[in-house]
Amino acid sequence: MIYRYFLLNKPYGCLSQFTGEKDDLLLGQLFNFPKDVYSIGRLDKDSEGLLLLTNDNRFKTKVLSKESKWEKEYWVQVENDINQEAILLLESGIIEIEHKGSQVRVAKARCKKISPPTINERIPPIRYRKSIPTSWISLTLTEGKNRQVRKMTAKTGFPTLRLIRYRIGPFSLKDLQPGDVIELEEKLIREHFDS
Repeated sequence: MIYRYFLLNKPYGCLSQFTGEKDDLLLGQLFNFPKDVYSIGRLDKDSEGLLLLTNDNRFKTKVLSKESKWEKEYWVQVENDINQEAILLLESGIIEIEHKGSQVRVAKARCKKISPPTINERIPPIRYRKSIPTSWISLTLTEGKNRQVRKMTAKTGFPTLRLIRYRIGPFSLKDLQPGDVIELEEKLIREHFDS
């Protein structure tokens, strides 16, 4: 079997899947992926950024397994000027969020305030209110519960306005523009498979 590996910068409004309703923007409309390739994990329709896609189930399992603890770094634009207290709370591992009908505690994370990244404007743009500033953080997780980042920032009082996954393990967006896809060589994947 020939294994294939792709990096995609998923644009806002696109579903992380190949099937949907008539008006949905789907992965197959961005690139002619092989029929047996699927995304490793998901990003919500209103989130942007890095998706890995493959037909290599062993690699998919490795990336998603709790034991491997592959980091996922998000650039998050939040409402208001986030303070140090909220950053420490996001890192603490004591925040509880609703997940599959229960309250669960999230794992410890890494968080820091960052300058606004040099990125494309979102289409449509985030809601803008002159009286309320915004700020950006880098939030690095080793887990991926449904809408986890949004739930975490909301718990600290700084709701997420824009969410971009910048990195998964050793792979990052770098200069990949929204909708762009690159194929990775299997050799590069193998270098990280056992790390």
